[in-house]
Amino acid sequence: MSEEEIRKKWNKNPMLKPRIEKVTANISVGTSGEPLERAATILKQLTDQQPCKRKAKKTIRDAVDNKLSNKSFDRYGNFSFGIKEHIEIPGTKYVPELGIYGMDVSVALGRPGYRVKRRHRTKSKIGVDHLLATGEALLFIKDEFEVEIV
Repeated sequence: MSEEEIRKKWNKNPMLKPRIEKVTANISVGTSGEPLERAATILKQLTDQQPCKRKAKKTIRDAVDNKLSNKSFDRYGNFSFGIKEHIEIPGTKYVPELGIYGMDVSVALGRPGYRVKRRHRTKSKIGVDHLLATGEALLFIKDEFEVEIV
């Protein structure tokens, strides 16, 4: 299906247009103690939420100048990228007491109607035609956020 056909399909049926379901930001510190607390403070400033402290499993490569590799996307349209320095995020100021940390960001995409799979009462499967494909996720990110896909 071409990009124009996909856009027409989204305009015809708004239930098919992807949307961002969840964004997860991870900072890998490597040690506990004061560096971990500083990183938690930075995450709290960026997200306005209390961060959870977990052990890291892997590090994700970085995204430079609004470019993403198509290998960053999984088959369900979710993607991840890395940020070398948190001060690269617009609106973030450098605070010398906290330092500079890099982070991994994972974004989960979905469509309206995905709730039927996660709800507590009368869970149901999502039809194959309603699942989000990688190509549609690439087009959505390219259109909505002006990101270049490499």
